[in-house]
Amino acid sequence: MSGTSATSAAPPAAMVDFLQRSDLTTGASSVQWTPLTGGVSSDLWRVDTPGLTVCVKAALATLRVANTWNAPVSRNAVEVAWLRFAAEHAPQAVPRVLAHDGDAGLFAMEFLDPEQHPVWKAELMAGRVDPASARQVGDLVGRLAAASTHPDRRDALSRRFATDDNFHRLRIEPYLLATARRRPEVGVRLTELAERTQAIRMGLVHGDVSPKNILLGPHGPVLLDAECAWWGDPAFDVAFGLNHLLLKALAAAPGERAARAQRLSLAAEAWWSGYGGHISWESSAELQARAAALLPALLLARIDGTSPVEYVTADADRALVRAFAVEQLSARGDRAELVAIFADWEQAVSA
Repeated sequence: MSGTSATSAAPPAAMVDFLQRSDLTTGASSVQWTPLTGGVSSDLWRVDTPGLTVCVKAALATLRVANTWNAPVSRNAVEVAWLRFAAEHAPQAVPRVLAHDGDAGLFAMEFLDPEQHPVWKAELMAGRVDPASARQVGDLVGRLAAASTHPDRRDALSRRFATDDNFHRLRIEPYLLATARRRPEVGVRLTELAERTQAIRMGLVHGDVSPKNILLGPHGPVLLDAECAWWGDPAFDVAFGLNHLLLKALAAAPGERAARAQRLSLAAEAWWSGYGGHISWESSAELQARAAALLPALLLARIDGTSPVEYVTADADRALVRAFAVEQLSARGDRAELVAIFADWEQAVSA
């Protein structure tokens, strides 16, 4: 786990007790606790002893956002299960789980050096857009989705990740349904997309494939924060990841946006290309159609949903996203191709 340190009081007593019970601090001559920032859903602490550095994570019952957003803390165990699944198929792409207490809602994982594992969001926000990195991310997400659909695994995984209530509270309600209530002109369409997404059962979904949860490690991308993991529609991960890429164009200065939007469009194409080569559980066209329908919905959700994106604050930019998303949702239906949406977004941002 990598993260940015923050100033805070002493660590929660439950975390201290957890590490002691897990023998991760047994015999240590000194233990240093450093709070980490970067998330709204969990408490994160870096713990240093003379021979070991770990990250301890606890899920919050109420997320740190302006709007009220509650979620079950049992998602902590869901994340551990996803990390263990991913470690079987891409061990260098996730941090190792070192200890877990499901009853306490706590787990410890290895801490990954930030100097060797920069956060992808920080790179993108600084204008360092590398399509090769985007392709690697898409490849990893697609590879794990395909691994989950193997006949020898799918039944067990579908039972372990039958987390419909968790996914509804963390994704369907705050992103799609909350936005539907605030944008009645596309409310029916957003509700339809929410119902369809929640009903599909095809593969294991990470649920939060955001650049803030992706580290660019020396051996490729590392995926974090799988609290939303769910046996459902893999198209959600595609739309969610691409949504975050496209929106980063609005983080650029006005004079740099056209160039940034073009590079991000290329990165989005690379992401989809990396993912698309692994689709084996259904036709690529069917998955793409669902992802393309969800993409503008998720763009709109980052403006009018429960968790608006923090770097799109200007009224003109928010109006741009609304106009683009509403037009796409109204006009395209389920017929769009992703690259067409990338091109339309690039044109809208560059105008």
